[in-house]
Amino acid sequence: MTQMLRIDLNADVAEACGQDAALLQIVSSANVCCGLHAGSAVTAYQTVQFAKQHGVRVGAHPSYDDRANFGRTNQNLSDDDVTAVLTYQLGAIQALCQQVGVPLSYVKPHGALYNQAAKDPQLAAVVARAIQAFDPNLSVMALSGGALIDAACAIGLAVESEVFADRRYEDNGALVARSQPNAVIEDDDEALAQVLQMITQGTVTSIHGKTIRVQADSICLHGDSAHAVAFAQRIFATLNEQGIMIAAPNRV
Repeated sequence: MTQMLRIDLNADVAEACGQDAALLQIVSSANVCCGLHAGSAVTAYQTVQFAKQHGVRVGAHPSYDDRANFGRTNQNLSDDDVTAVLTYQLGAIQALCQQVGVPLSYVKPHGALYNQAAKDPQLAAVVARAIQAFDPNLSVMALSGGALIDAACAIGLAVESEVFADRRYEDNGALVARSQPNAVIEDDDEALAQVLQMITQGTVTSIHGKTIRVQADSICLHGDSAHAVAFAQRIFATLNEQGIMIAAPNRV
């Protein structure tokens, strides 16, 4: 008997984009903004409550301290500063989860921190160690094939390899920088085709036409675009039509 394919759908939420309630009826994992790139304590608290209501897994979505640029500007911090910024944010979301009565399950960095940690092994090691010191039972969600996946695995943390529905990839597996043309896939049909390719074939086609291997444990659906909910609904319907189960990753 063929085993049913399954995939986690995650969304960045609590960023005050106004679509969280609808997205949390579709996704299986919620990356809750920790307040340093957007959102607020109240927004995060309400989002954790919504997640509990809909049976959605909660993860922390920490960033650099950079509200002015939505956490998307690279920074060069000391190891101690990275650890402090991460620990501060993880503590905030863990406290909200305890108040609501749901577990904090994983950590997915945001924006520039996410992308730098995917490329820089030294930063990746600092991030992984900070998460481990905070709670070794947390898993790390990070870019498939990136340095943070390797760093987390190296110290025994559980990992979840993430791919993106609406982002284009470089030949080396990195995301095309948002500052570059065509970094974001605007056509829903193209994005849906990319999603199915990543799940069923374990590959993605780069912006230059190269076939790249990816591990697709979770697919990111961005919640900050005008048609985010409609697109998420299309992905949800398409996966159901294809017999692909939407569920958070199994943890052994």
